Amino acid sequence: MNPTPLAGARIGLLTAAASRLGGGVFEAVAAQAGVVRSLGGVPVIVALADPHALEDRAKLGEAELVLAEIAGPRQIGYAPDLIRLLGEAQLDLLHLHGIWMYPSRAGAVWARRSGQPYLISPHGMLDPWITARGRWKKALARIGYERASWAAATAFHALTTREARDIADESGRGDTLVIANAGPALGPAPTTMRPPKVVYLGRIHPKKNLTGLIEGWRRATRPAQARLIIAGWGAEGDVAVLRALLAGLGDASIEFVGPVWGEAKQRLLETARFVALPSFSEGLPMVVLEAWEAGTPTIMSDGCNLDEGFVAGAALRCATEPTDIARALEAGFALTEPGWLAMAGAARGLAGGRFAPATITRCWDDAYGTLLAGAPAGTGAK
Repeated sequence: MNPTPLAGARIGLLTAAASRLGGGVFEAVAAQAGVVRSLGGVPVIVALADPHALEDRAKLGEAELVLAEIAGPRQIGYAPDLIRLLGEAQLDLLHLHGIWMYPSRAGAVWARRSGQPYLISPHGMLDPWITARGRWKKALARIGYERASWAAATAFHALTTREARDIADESGRGDTLVIANAGPALGPAPTTMRPPKVVYLGRIHPKKNLTGLIEGWRRATRPAQARLIIAGWGAEGDVAVLRALLAGLGDASIEFVGPVWGEAKQRLLETARFVALPSFSEGLPMVVLEAWEAGTPTIMSDGCNLDEGFVAGAALRCATEPTDIARALEAGFALTEPGWLAMAGAARGLAGGRFAPATITRCWDDAYGTLLAGAPAGTGAK
């Protein structure tokens, strides 16, 4: 058998935060490091330093980790040493995860100086809902460094065909590789319907539509013992707004438990009847893939970009309005045990098939190999 094109190649994974502060992007970067290792490459994660980076280091496995200290506001992420550190990392390819911060500028400079392949994964950050927020800041970012970064890229990577269209609209680039995130390895299949517990797990942020979820929950007709568990982290202001909202409601059926990680996170997923994500905007949410791996169906919006879940019967569709979220919750609670188990089986089928690690790894073997060989990246879904 011929060795993989990545054998011994040093693949840089550049991101704003190599910790929980990066949310789903951090989870995707950690998974990508595993993909690179499995193909014989050497993952080198280069990120802006933050208070949780060393604490969350274990999530990255044996990947090399390079941290650049920030000077000034974290929102911009200016790190004077980042360009130098990228040059010293002796990379064969650089893969930027996330945009709108200084790492875009550093990636573009590295690409021009090194002449090596440079791939950009926006992770949903060119979604119209995102680009409509903070317009003047994004306009400055486009002028200051993003357009130069997009022009320097060998190719873009999209998680979905919808995101590929967003990339084309914003950048004018048509050379986008479409490869989904990989889910985790399958866990045990549920054999009975779980108690009526619905879980939200992720960042506390306006785009997640938690206010809509909470209002939809309160409007829904549900079993007396039903519980909504909100688990996550976020900016202090966003978390404070959530706490104040829940305190004002005084609803004992809703609980905010803060961040959960590792085994606690897995237990939460494996004991939920549904994971809910009525987001306004997502790239391709890792928490949905993690839920499906645990045999947990989802209640989610079209903004999650995972139509496969609706087609396969692993998810119930909701809009973002509270009334429609309530309707979806009621439909979920009305399922019989055989109906719910069928959804759980469909969820595991997607996690073990379309989004299985082996499936996505083969796609990346082709993509990275093509880029390293200097051939045009091309387009198309993987």
